[in-house]
Parts: sequence; structure tokens; C-alpha cells
Amino acid sequence: MILPIVGYGNPVLKKKAGDIDKSYPNLSELIENMWETMYNANGVGLAAPQIGKPIRLFLVDASPFEDEEEELKDFKKVFINAQILEETGEEWLFNEGCLSFPDLREDVFRKPKIRIRYQDENFETCEEEYDGIAARIIQHEYDHIDGIVFVDRISPLKRRLIKNRLTNIIKGVVNPSYKMKFAQRK
Repeated sequence: MILPIVGYGNPVLKKKAGDIDKSYPNLSELIENMWETMYNANGVGLAAPQIGKPIRLFLVDASPFEDEEEELKDFKKVFINAQILEETGEEWLFNEGCLSFPDLREDVFRKPKIRIRYQDENFETCEEEYDGIAARIIQHEYDHIDGIVFVDRISPLKRRLIKNRLTNIIKGVVNPSYKMKFAQRK
């Protein structure tokens, strides 16, 4: 089932999400719905807060970037209760977008390499390292479960320059190609 994506301005996007365990109700169905929602919106990642759930769950499918990094061809993962343990390297700039910010893209600096511990959809604990675009997508989605949105990572000047666009997202004065819930739409 395709779920509505929560737009910028909704308090759930600024809340630090809580851990879950195997007893979380209908988790498999939720994960399937999140995949369907993400693909419907042409995204490469989706975090539970973006569908209104303040839980530490996000998923990533980096395969659209396989032309740039061949190892991303089958990169599709679920991350539960993730903790980034380390971010290393010299920050690099990349133009990011976010499903909660339709039609808005901004350049964001992030470290190129991460080490992360998480549980997969079977609650098996994993600790892995990622770099490049995979690391960037994971960092972006991880921010969501920590109550951080990508515009928090741009300069105050840039935020002032896009203030009207952010206000339009809050009010729902945008026209995304996917189902959304806006903070102030009547």
C-alpha cells in the first residue's frame, strides 16, 4: 500500500526516533509498504519518520546510481535501530533531494565513509562500512531517524534564500507526483 509522505514542517521530522524490537506490530507489512511508497515516489531511500512513524527504521535502494558506482547495482537494504559509529574522510559536496521536500535540491557536505551498526529485517545485528554514494544515502536517511532534515545541513544564508520555498512546502503549495501530507494544508 502506498502511504502518504510527510512534508517538511511536520513535527515528526524533527523528532529523534525510538528503537523498536521484533514485536513491533505489522513490521513486515510496514517495510513492504515503505518500499512501495519509496518506489512510487522515485526515491532511493525512505525513513519511517517520513511516513509519520517516529521509529528507527529506514530503507535504501541505491541501484539507480549503478552507472556511477557499479557495486550499487543490487544495493537494497533495510536498517533497523541503526547507529553510525564513525564518519571519516574529507567532506564532499553532492546535490541532494528529499521526498519530504518536493522539487527542492541543495548541495550538502558529508563525509565519504561510514561505519554503521544496525539490525536487518530479521533483527540480525550487522556492522558494516560504506563509502561514496551508498554512504551518502545512508547518512541522509539516518539523519531522518535522528530528527535532522537535509536543509539543516546547509548554510543559514542558503536557508534564508529558500525560505519561501520551505514555507510553500509547509503550506502544501507544491505539486508532487506522489501522495503527501502537509503540515498546514487545509
